[in-house]
Amino acid sequence: MASAASQIIFHPAVSESLKFGATTVGRDKTYRAVQYFSRFYAWYLLRNGDKVEAARWSALKGHLGTARKLMRLGKPVEHLQAALKATFSSGPVEETITTIARQLGYFAYLSYDAIVWANSVKFIALSPETAKKVARRAFQFWFAGIVFSLIHGVLKAARLAKEAKSLQSSQAWGEKDLAEEAARETKLRTLESARKSNRRQLVIDLLDVWIPATGAELLSVNEGTLGVLGLISSLLGVKTQWKAVNGKK
Repeated sequence: MASAASQIIFHPAVSESLKFGATTVGRDKTYRAVQYFSRFYAWYLLRNGDKVEAARWSALKGHLGTARKLMRLGKPVEHLQAALKATFSSGPVEETITTIARQLGYFAYLSYDAIVWANSVKFIALSPETAKKVARRAFQFWFAGIVFSLIHGVLKAARLAKEAKSLQSSQAWGEKDLAEEAARETKLRTLESARKSNRRQLVIDLLDVWIPATGAELLSVNEGTLGVLGLISSLLGVKTQWKAVNGKK
């Protein structure tokens, strides 16, 4: 019995889960996945007339949202630093500009989001009208950040594809070029990894953009759809963070 318990407790999957959960990003991605599932499920239950059960899941969604806002209180400064670092980048100008714009958008979004959190926990007192304006402005900046992220992703995808095509067409031949060929293959693998990461981020942004667009009242997407989109993007984020933490490709 003790042996069986040890095998379960010390199973690699359990150890990897603990390692994943020990990171702030890992916890945030997990909370986000549950939050958006709750958003979808509350909508589904309400649509089917189960108001009591829907209220439970809606409350869970709300509490997880508040908890995640608390966890993000220091994030605006991180994005401001990232914007400043990007100004020293030697990369393509258009990618640098979109990176700076994206980081500034997220900085403004999270700054307003902190005010939303402070009001929700009664640390400050905003009138309902002002609170609504602040929340809408947060969504507007979030939307802007994602749009610039999408533009950046498209520009980067085009550049990486061009570089990969150039490397593939410059294949070296002959024994004297073995070292050059090895270097070329290494560069190709690096490029492919960068392209894969960029495509994944593009998919996440395409899934997420509808959430702030609806919150900013630019579009009107129902709660169920937003819940599903947020859940999928959250699970993609969980997968990425899991691999990063546990050293998997």
